[in-house]
Amino acid sequence: MAQTPPVTPRQPGFLGWIEYNGNRLPDPVFIFFWLILFVVAISVVAALAGLSAVHPTQFEVDGSPLIIEAASLLSADNIQRLLVEMPTTFTHFHPLGYVLLVMLGAGVAERSGLFAAVMSSAVKAAPAALLTPVVALLAMVGNLAADAAYVVLIPLAGVVFAAAGRHPIAGIAAGFAGVSGGFSANLIPGQLDALLFGITEAAVVTLDTSWVMNIAGNWYFIAAMTFIYLPVIWYVTDKVIEPRLAPLSEENKGSAALAQRESDVLSDSEHQGMRRAGLASLGVILVWALLCFAPGTPLINEDAGAASMQPFYQSLVAAFFILFLASGWAYGSATGSVSSHRDVVRMMSEAMADLSYYLVLAFAAAHFVAMFNWSNLGLIFAINGAAVIQATSLPMPILMALIILLTGMINLLIGSASAKWALLAPVLVPMLMLLGISPEMATAAYRVGDGATNIITPLMPYFPLILAFCHRWQKDFGLGSLAATMIPYSIWMMVTGLILTMLWIWLGLPLGPGAVSGYELL
Repeated sequence: MAQTPPVTPRQPGFLGWIEYNGNRLPDPVFIFFWLILFVVAISVVAALAGLSAVHPTQFEVDGSPLIIEAASLLSADNIQRLLVEMPTTFTHFHPLGYVLLVMLGAGVAERSGLFAAVMSSAVKAAPAALLTPVVALLAMVGNLAADAAYVVLIPLAGVVFAAAGRHPIAGIAAGFAGVSGGFSANLIPGQLDALLFGITEAAVVTLDTSWVMNIAGNWYFIAAMTFIYLPVIWYVTDKVIEPRLAPLSEENKGSAALAQRESDVLSDSEHQGMRRAGLASLGVILVWALLCFAPGTPLINEDAGAASMQPFYQSLVAAFFILFLASGWAYGSATGSVSSHRDVVRMMSEAMADLSYYLVLAFAAAHFVAMFNWSNLGLIFAINGAAVIQATSLPMPILMALIILLTGMINLLIGSASAKWALLAPVLVPMLMLLGISPEMATAAYRVGDGATNIITPLMPYFPLILAFCHRWQKDFGLGSLAATMIPYSIWMMVTGLILTMLWIWLGLPLGPGAVSGYELL
């Protein structure tokens, strides 16, 4: 007789409730499956009830208003569309190509050791007085390295803090807050921008088919987030968290003494690799500059007026792919991690293997988004929802703050950033466009809410890993200890992110090159 697996006891308190009930939710792939069934049922009811809305910008041939009517997903046409176009629905899912392309290059940079070397070198060279802000800044920039930031930088921060005579768990907390709480903050766009804006693009086309995805559409905003979150993490770590941490035991004090040996400087080959990577990166930047300013200007459409920079913005996905590939290859050639082109191919293949779960999730999300659009429910809800919000005369900064808080609460139950945005974007993006908020601003607001609560939900995939890092230094450091340690970061990052978003909208600041916070339907 098969033995029944042991049941993990439910933890007390609100976080225990979140962990218990969140673990009972299906995998995000099956959440999309059940949502598809729900949308099918709603579409049938809505079609029978004659649910409709007047399109705000499109008209019939005779000039009369275009009426958008709910379409049943069980109609013969939509069933045929689902089955015939299934391969196209999957492969044409907007984020898919963007993410795969960027990760091909990032996989080489990560597996060659470049990302780890850059983070390690910067942390170890930091003066003791600036250790916390250096860790926080590198953690936020380290999002470009995806998983490497979690598995390399966070435990390294604990080691370096211990070597400097500080509490290692304070270093782990600062690194975790930067990598996960500041998940959307960065100095340059990366694969997350490609992922989120791809989903945004799929939501925008229901209202505006001329809108073009710009991976740099949140560049200024995420850079501002970086410099806003930096002093927050610094203050919370040094003034709130570290003073309340329990002193290390005698055994762990011995481990801390050994930490100095783990924080040795990089080898000569690693330093040479970083120099080569820097030269390769500079070369890619120069090539892109030539493509913009050399005769012929392939990346500037001089005849397009205000849209002249669109080719450049659209090329940035390819730019990051080549940048990561070239710098990773250059680094690996010096350190020996890349001995031939075959190693580069292997690293690319391994990066694609790491995305296998994302491909399954993308298949489910692609069909949910597509079928939601076929039913016209998203557009109808957005038009009617915008009318209701306009009637309340709710100030737009307040509305965006409520959306951020909603995102943060949903994040406690659904950890995947792409899964949540695929659920929310089909309604939120068109609705906010009708209210005068650009798709770029909607995406930026989502990022604030998503990041701030990442560090307090046990459903975040790396939460158990961070707990294991803490156990190295304090054996009795449990789930409640980690949650209590991270809650101050979460609160302060949510508050400052809300203020930043509200001020950004109020001042009407651009979110990135060619990306404004306001929007007007033409």
